[in-house]
Amino acid sequence: MAEKKKKKIVSADDGKEVTAAAKKKTVKEAAPVGNATGLRIGAVVLWVVAIALEVVALLILNGTINWTFMPSLWQIIIALVLDLVCVIIGAQLWKKANRIKPASKKNKFLFWLWNNMGVIVCAFAFIPFVILALTDKKADKKTKTIATVVAIIALLIGGVASYDFDPVSQEDLSAATAAITDNVYWSTFGKVYHTHEDCQALNQSDSLTMGSVEQAIAANRTRLCAFCAKKDEITGVVTDKNPDEVELVDDVQSGDENGEPDETAGEPAA
Repeated sequence: MAEKKKKKIVSADDGKEVTAAAKKKTVKEAAPVGNATGLRIGAVVLWVVAIALEVVALLILNGTINWTFMPSLWQIIIALVLDLVCVIIGAQLWKKANRIKPASKKNKFLFWLWNNMGVIVCAFAFIPFVILALTDKKADKKTKTIATVVAIIALLIGGVASYDFDPVSQEDLSAATAAITDNVYWSTFGKVYHTHEDCQALNQSDSLTMGSVEQAIAANRTRLCAFCAKKDEITGVVTDKNPDEVELVDDVQSGDENGEPDETAGEPAA
């Protein structure tokens, strides 16, 4: 019989691999969670640059800027693509900051606005260009048509990339850190964190990262594995089975009379 392959556990703080003798697994600690303020400043700077690039694209379109080293259409497309890059990178920094220092969800509207500032900036970075391009009667028809299509495509891509589909609230983070004080584990491509490195949902994962709950959430593992929640009888923490609720465990995962998970039930994400 072939020897069972050991999992590699990646730890988070200093990026070094550590050997856990008791478990005989390679552990690499997780990276520090970072500074939310610095990330937000970086996001705002990139968003300002994005708006400036939109203005440049408009000035090229109406002929105010006239560089002769390449056709104006290509200049506009390049400006819009760079605009999109700045919007997306800024949104990722903003979402990363919100994982580290999230907002309260007591006011749902403000919570949504705060978590989706990237979407709002994306709208400002492209919609004015589309409107002004379509209403500019002096611009070359072919140039403004193609430029408008490029701007609309960039708007759609940037909006989807900037939207936070799984926001974390201040209440969620507080509940998780209060309920779980030990290290947690997550896989390279998983979407949740686990309180047990031998969780059945990690059977196919050869490499794991180990760190605190804060580090896991900062790494975009925003929910607790439902199997681990049931095993540890953890309540008040959002899991992968019911991400919209805080009270969770009673019916998270069906099982047999011995408490073992039902093999016919869907397994949560690693």
